[in-house]
Amino acid sequence: MIKSGQKALNKLLPRESKTKETDMALLSLIYPYNIANAKQRNQILKNVETRLLKEKGVIRYLGDKYYYRNGEAQWTNGLAWLAIIYKQLKNPSKYAFYMRKSVEAMNEKGELPELYYANSNEHNENTPLAWSQALFVASLRS
Repeated sequence: MIKSGQKALNKLLPRESKTKETDMALLSLIYPYNIANAKQRNQILKNVETRLLKEKGVIRYLGDKYYYRNGEAQWTNGLAWLAIIYKQLKNPSKYAFYMRKSVEAMNEKGELPELYYANSNEHNENTPLAWSQALFVASLRS
């Protein structure tokens, strides 16, 4: 089953699916699962950074309608997730970049909200979001 699963992933990656080129969830194949090979990893990172990275976070995928308001919602957990990956890849400049972006995404109380609405400084009511906070803490320790 493991070989079959790896074969299916290798056919698909770095795409998320046949219909969707990229999705923030693909980062999980890099951290924590470490399943993507170096070529897949590099392409996933490139796709996320060029297509999904925004000012206050990472959109889940192009066209995402969940919490859509004048554009896709920007999820703060994506910033710390990228920081962890680049720290593990021993890329201090990209690690520092994503750590700065994480701090900049914090609200006035120093909390990371779940998401920011597109093109705004307004975040939703799910604040602080434990997942975002936990990834930020992990990015300090990883």
